[in-house]
Order: sequence, then structure tokens, then C-alpha cells
Amino acid sequence: MSELKIDIVTPAKTIFKGEIKSITVPGTKGGFQVLKNHAPIVSTFEIGLIKIELPDSKTNYYATAGGTIEVIDNEIIVLADSIEHVSDIDEERALRAKKRAEQRLAENNKDINIARVKAAIARADNRLMIKQKYM
Repeated sequence: MSELKIDIVTPAKTIFKGEIKSITVPGTKGGFQVLKNHAPIVSTFEIGLIKIELPDSKTNYYATAGGTIEVIDNEIIVLADSIEHVSDIDEERALRAKKRAEQRLAENNKDINIARVKAAIARADNRLMIKQKYM
């Protein structure tokens, strides 16, 4: 039985290429799932969890910092700003990143980009939550 074909890429490399049963992404206007024969769609997604069900019914979990997904004729392209499989998440690194961002925020420096610092905290929290929940 033919499944969905997917390519997940970042600016640096291809993360995953193959066949899947479904993908669930944290869409900008709400999470959504893509199954076989999904209508064509182009959408952005945000910081969150990407869940992929494989043909053997195993599930892969990824932490993402956002990007774009395109679905056409059972072929999916995920262009991720960053994406990390749950098994590759380094909790210590995520904790250090969160601590650095929180320290920058606490400094209350007028030159600091508050939105960027808050996004760093959200990315670290997302990575930590996914690692704790799905490992």
C-alpha cells in the first residue's frame, strides 16, 4: 500500500526522507494532521511538536522551532527552521540556553530584543517538554 512521501529539510541538511502514514504539525493557526489523500495545502508552523507515524506503526517525535509544510498529491515537504528528533535533544544544552535567555531578560537592557529572548525561552521549554514526555 502506498503511503505519504515526505522530505524534512533544514537550511543545513535533510533530516528525514521516506514514507509515512501521517504527520501532525503545530500549525500557526492551530495544529493539524495530514493523512493520505489530504487536500493540497501550504502552511506555516510554529515552535512545537511534530509527530510522524511510520508505516510500521512506530512514531517519531521532533521538536521544531517553526517552518513551512507543503502537501501536494501525497507528497510532503517540510522546510523547518530547526528540527530535532527526541533522541537527539540534549537536556543540559536546552537548560543552559533557557538560563542564558532568562538572564538576558532579567537584565532589562534597553538594547535587548525581548521577542527574540522570549522565543529562545519558548524553544528551550519545547525541547525540554518533548524530551521529558516522549523519551
